[in-house]
Amino acid sequence: MYNAYKAAKLILAPVFRVLYRPVIIGRENIPEDGPAVIAGNHKHAFDPLLIDISTRRVVRTLAKKDLHDSRFGFLFRAAGTIPVDLRAKHNPAALEAAVEALGNGELVNVSPEAKRNYTDELLLPFKFGASVMAERTGAVIVPYAIAGDYSLFPKHRLRVIFGKPMKAEDTPEKTNRKLYGAVACLLRKAMSEEELRQKHFTTYESWERK
Repeated sequence: MYNAYKAAKLILAPVFRVLYRPVIIGRENIPEDGPAVIAGNHKHAFDPLLIDISTRRVVRTLAKKDLHDSRFGFLFRAAGTIPVDLRAKHNPAALEAAVEALGNGELVNVSPEAKRNYTDELLLPFKFGASVMAERTGAVIVPYAIAGDYSLFPKHRLRVIFGKPMKAEDTPEKTNRKLYGAVACLLRKAMSEEELRQKHFTTYESWERK
């Protein structure tokens, strides 16, 4: 299963490493087997590739439906990505597909921000997908943070930090709050001082009040 994904990864991973020389920290926090939700910030279209090369396992990434409907959609379908309609308020089909994948012991990569962050905020408000998936399946959540530049000559070295796996709390709200705090903490570690000075941190509680 996912032979196309594995073949593409075999070819693209060395190219990606040569081009961007990413620093990968805490990859040992990704379970070697069993279900897990990998969740973190979203800054660039290549973020899923960075997550893919951080583990030997197959990663099922939630990707926008537009990619699946494009002329290159067959590539995303072959890679096992799960389509999400970003225009819809709720995505029950995507949630069920992710829950099924986790039930089969797979890794699912989620961007709780739901879109790339082009603002001066450290993080955008988190959607509840990752929290609900973990609650419904008992899967752990592995938080991560991506910082730096996707560039041949980066001003800030590209890096990703994976945090310790965490269990879902008794409500999705509590889990989401905990995940938001974990990703924010990892981002502060991953970013250079210059990058941090350009960002403003809004607490989860402040987002809730908006």
